[in-house]
Amino acid sequence: MPQPTPLMPHATATWLVDNTSLSFSQIADFCGLHILEVQAMADDLAGSKYTGRDPVHSGELTQEEIERGQADAEYALKMHKAPVEVTRTKGPRYTPVSKRQDKPDGIAWILRNHAEISDAQISKLIGTTRNTITAIRERSHWNIQNIQPKDPVTLGLCSQRELDAVVAKAAKKAGIEEEAPVVADSGTDREKLIAELRAERDANEKAASEAAQEAEAAAWLEAKRASEAEGGDEPA
Repeated sequence: MPQPTPLMPHATATWLVDNTSLSFSQIADFCGLHILEVQAMADDLAGSKYTGRDPVHSGELTQEEIERGQADAEYALKMHKAPVEVTRTKGPRYTPVSKRQDKPDGIAWILRNHAEISDAQISKLIGTTRNTITAIRERSHWNIQNIQPKDPVTLGLCSQRELDAVVAKAAKKAGIEEEAPVVADSGTDREKLIAELRAERDANEKAASEAAQEAEAAAWLEAKRASEAEGGDEPA
């Protein structure tokens, strides 16, 4: 069974590069990274600059283990204390920062199209506060002039299944159930379309990330060839 990687592998690798004489291969293996990523960090070619994280201070490595690795370039560093798995406690729905600005639009859409849904249900579905819901309903929200009602499913704030479940529950409580079959039918096509759009977005992001990594690797190799052509030595 492979050993776990550090809690913050890139930050840990940055610290090891800056503070030890361990080989790039040793650091890459310990942190679960590709050796080219570590070399890019050492050559300042990485697209993102990481703040180093001391694995000795965090208990993931001991100084003795680092010294063994520095004395033998073939030595594989062993994790001293695996990082504690971080689990999320119960609380409001987490929404990525990039989508938080869309919440008011989603709330406005629900208030306009599903008045039967309670504030508590909206708060749980969207991950917002009752004060925000009240401000949008009463049009006292600080940004009310720019709020445009938009389907929270299309915005990616919740899934169609979650929205349908809340609508059905609220409708049942309010004694409104006759439109349930129509909502389910329209939701199927909409959910399929949203899934396709998300898949396309994820594919584009993956392609961009791979292109960036290839560019970093190419830059490093070019620098290495230039160094060799000038008779310079490659850093250890």
